[in-house]
Amino acid sequence: MSRSALLVLADGRFPAGGHAHSGGAEAAVKAGRVTGAASLEDFCRGRLHTTGRVAAALAAAAVLGVDPVELDAAADARTPSPALRGAARKLGRQLMRAARATWPSSELDALARAFPKGAHQPVVLGLVARAAGMGPVDAAYCAVYESVSGPATATVRLLSLDPFDATGVLARLAPELDRVAGAAVEVARSVLDEGVEALPAGAAPLLEISAEVHAAWPVRLFAS
Repeated sequence: MSRSALLVLADGRFPAGGHAHSGGAEAAVKAGRVTGAASLEDFCRGRLHTTGRVAAALAAAAVLGVDPVELDAAADARTPSPALRGAARKLGRQLMRAARATWPSSELDALARAFPKGAHQPVVLGLVARAAGMGPVDAAYCAVYESVSGPATATVRLLSLDPFDATGVLARLAPELDRVAGAAVEVARSVLDEGVEALPAGAAPLLEISAEVHAAWPVRLFAS
């Protein structure tokens, strides 16, 4: 596996489009559910153990060679909100563009042809990690980190939160990221024998509802 490639992929400057998305933080801030570092930590922990865990398992399974078309259908089934499905595909399309320029791969080319409007971002992430010579653990770590770093970065802009406080939130969550990533890889390995039904389906109903409300706003800072 390539640790250098992992650093490139996890770098916030990698042009994968995540900077335009808040991971639900914008709606949570407006609703008064995120008001500072403590509530941001609660919000990120909730994302980590639901959507983050699902994304990590999907990405790890893609690295292990599970059919990405089946994984994309599984991701769709685990994302009830049309707004969030659309956001996941936009992010997948942008990640695909950046990855094909960085790590050319016939598997990425095939996925791009199969999903011209974009596959779900965690599925693309897994194939990108595979193309870059990474393993399932690397992909899982990227997924769980993205699940919390995006909202943390967005909240700095939304609330003028001290960046040191936001970084402290991520540091305190680090042990949980380790556990969720490790568990996601174990589940992904079971998919090889049991099929995509073995993937986690952690629900986050409030995130789904908030995403639909957010998508209807006439003016917003973030795409999701």
